[in-house]
Amino acid sequence: MTDATDATGRERNRRITDLGTLKALAHPLRMQLYRGLTVARVATASHLADQVGEAVSLVSYHLRKLAEHGLIEEAEPQSADGRERWWRLASDGVSIRDEDFRDAPEKAAAHTAASRLFAEDRMDMYRRWLDERTQWGPEWNRSAESSETILRLTADELAELNAEMLALLRRYDERGRAAEVEESAGGARGADGRENVSVHTYAFPFRA
Repeated sequence: MTDATDATGRERNRRITDLGTLKALAHPLRMQLYRGLTVARVATASHLADQVGEAVSLVSYHLRKLAEHGLIEEAEPQSADGRERWWRLASDGVSIRDEDFRDAPEKAAAHTAASRLFAEDRMDMYRRWLDERTQWGPEWNRSAESSETILRLTADELAELNAEMLALLRRYDERGRAAEVEESAGGARGADGRENVSVHTYAFPFRA
């Protein structure tokens, strides 16, 4: 179920292989909540409800559904209010592979539908950046990137490319997590100029 673990023994990248968990995640609001927990690390339903603009009761329901499938879990309380239920991701991320959903038409169809939903959600994020980039400083506009590269590769070379890109992203993720540890030890969040950065990559074959 896991490709690797982090220093605490938590799953680094949980591999989703069952249809129920895939369907649990492939829901527009649940994807927003999952991303919100990715950014916040720990949060309550109230915190997340403010972010997504939904009722706390509805957010609580969907958080419980994510928890039922092991995608999120209860976290240590971050305040003295014992009535609040805190949540965190159960793993540092998830991976969904075609090979795990191709053995039955229903599974293949669900995987395709989920993949389309994930792609649309990511594109919505990018469109938001395009709409709001004038509000960011010139340094962020210079650093942001959007490009397309056409390569001639074998299937094995494409797999190697993907593995190398993933390793690079993990290296930068670990750098950001180390900075978070320093911040929690007394520094101010974002004092070193860090912001949340979303990196989307798509690598797939096509014929002209």
